[in-house]
Amino acid sequence: MQAILFDLDGTLTASGPGIIKSVQYTLEQMGCPEPDPQKLRFFIGPPIITALRQYRPFSLAEAKRAAAIYRAYYREHGVFDNQPYPGVTHMLQALRETGLKVGVASSKPENLVHLILEHFDLAQYFDELVGASPDGTRAGKALVIEEALRRLDLADARDQVLMVGDTYNDVNGAKETQLDCWGVSYGYGTKDELRDAGATVIIDDVPTLEEKLLKLAN
Repeated sequence: MQAILFDLDGTLTASGPGIIKSVQYTLEQMGCPEPDPQKLRFFIGPPIITALRQYRPFSLAEAKRAAAIYRAYYREHGVFDNQPYPGVTHMLQALRETGLKVGVASSKPENLVHLILEHFDLAQYFDELVGASPDGTRAGKALVIEEALRRLDLADARDQVLMVGDTYNDVNGAKETQLDCWGVSYGYGTKDELRDAGATVIIDDVPTLEEKLLKLAN
């Protein structure tokens, strides 16, 4: 194994509260308020325009307008309504010592990936932080993973790269790019969701994830 790619939301940090509050504000502004936060959990993970159009039959133009509202509100109010999962810092420190390349592959805009990980002093543990591009040309998980592989110079060594994520979006992106994917059930996806999507291993907590990744590295 040469590299580990981590999803961000629901895998490294518990970002749900800030995302869901931002989605609720957006939907209210769009005239379709949703008071039940549990109905909006699936917004955590996929690109915002994709999730909006899955939630309601928004036209592309409406979804883009809603996404602009969401991003402005999230950047100001939601981005730090978030915290690393217990044990994540220790895990990343331990992985850094193995010599493996470690990266983030997130559907979140790349500037926010940097902002969040720098805020929590986690950016130092990664070789690459990859997210969605500002112009929207790199938005889906598979495209983000491909960019991470390119930057890590591992596009021709896919059998040596593992993706770790918490939802079907991560597993599907890994499958599309021919990577193995481990699912973590402490995030925002369910065990059934991860299993049905094809995660090869499902892990319940960060200490167990650390233990298994260190065994893989050695």
